[in-house]
Amino acid sequence: MDRTRPTDPRREDGADDDTEAAAGVDAFGIPEPAPLTEHGPARVIAVANQKGGVGKTTSTINLGAALAEHGRKVLLVDFDPQGALSVGLGVQPHQLDSTVYNLLMERDSEIDEVIRETGVENMDLLPSNIDLSAAEVQLVFEVGREQALGRALKPVLDRYDIVLIDCQPSLGLLTINALACADTVLIPLACEFFSLRGVALLMDTIDKVRDRLNPNLDILGILATMFDPRTLHTREVQHRVREAFGDLVFRAVINRTVRFPETTVAGEPITTWAPTSAGAIAYRLLAREVLAR
Repeated sequence: MDRTRPTDPRREDGADDDTEAAAGVDAFGIPEPAPLTEHGPARVIAVANQKGGVGKTTSTINLGAALAEHGRKVLLVDFDPQGALSVGLGVQPHQLDSTVYNLLMERDSEIDEVIRETGVENMDLLPSNIDLSAAEVQLVFEVGREQALGRALKPVLDRYDIVLIDCQPSLGLLTINALACADTVLIPLACEFFSLRGVALLMDTIDKVRDRLNPNLDILGILATMFDPRTLHTREVQHRVREAFGDLVFRAVINRTVRFPETTVAGEPITTWAPTSAGAIAYRLLAREVLAR
């Protein structure tokens, strides 16, 4: 697909137009992560919300890149048949010969043959494409179908520090697989009323997975996304989220900005595309919070 590359903000004169919105993030007092002397075993974090369009893929890419800036070795797992995570890192899903689907469904498939390097140092990608949609049907007839992803990832967990799984916008078998092998769940929550209503259903699913498949599963936190400080509605939703979930809500807040659509076209994270923007600074704050929890 021929994509017109947007103007690179790193070559523009002057500051990003929304940089000032992120002023004061250091005031939260989140400590700078200590450097690592060795890598692994990985913490597995599922980025999940059954509602689409809440920033799961954007958060997975940019959180991963921000963690990599701190010297963490990160593996991003595209576990959505739409392949948006892969596209967001400059990979064309329809051109892939091997994806996470092959790992799940073919016994002779090796994960090292599927993992791809990204343009970000210390961050790798396990890509996906539309073939993965067939796995949800085919896995129904497999023994231990809920642990298929966990089995596929096990051989490489010792070489990474963080594995981030970008889940599809549903509570189907693929999402259950992600939750079954995850240590924690990160929930991106758009600051809008309908997104807030769906969190209770996701929490119920997490409780069921904890009871039946993964007793160690915990909620890492809730990330407020698509926040627009100019509107009363988003401010009210953010207030209700913090009131309802307290310390589970990350201090980092992801504002709406034109930079995020630009990064998708550019095929790179906002931390490298617009490194001084409010979005990049917010995801760096989120990375520090994740490492501190």
